[in-house]
Amino acid sequence: MATKEEVAAFIAAEFPQTKCVVQEVGNAGATVTHEVGPDELRPGGTVSGPVLMAVADVALYVAILGEIGIVPLTVTTSLTINFLRKPAAGQRIVAVCKLMKVGRSLAVGEVSLFSQGSVEPVAHVVGTYAIPPRRHP
Repeated sequence: MATKEEVAAFIAAEFPQTKCVVQEVGNAGATVTHEVGPDELRPGGTVSGPVLMAVADVALYVAILGEIGIVPLTVTTSLTINFLRKPAAGQRIVAVCKLMKVGRSLAVGEVSLFSQGSVEPVAHVVGTYAIPPRRHP
């Protein structure tokens, strides 16, 4: 297992381009936020789908690393998103991830995405990650 601080430091070092901020890690889950600005908006004043998918993907990765430790080559193998409603253009995106199963070679989780301050999700995501073989001393 890895702590919030360990996972956040790893994400900051390995993915300096991300605007995602690790808020919580543990209990088979994670919460990640992402600031929304003009670069994240599409015509019509809504947050773009690729931004929402990226935030969900980071939340899954963070939750998995929290459970298995820092295993950098853990990678996305599947990501399905259902867009439910228009995200607020002026609010950060909050991704709440809950892992459903973590096995030796695969992890499956779901992520609910919200506009900060709203209780209704803007999207629901299910993802699977492949976990590389790990050597145990």
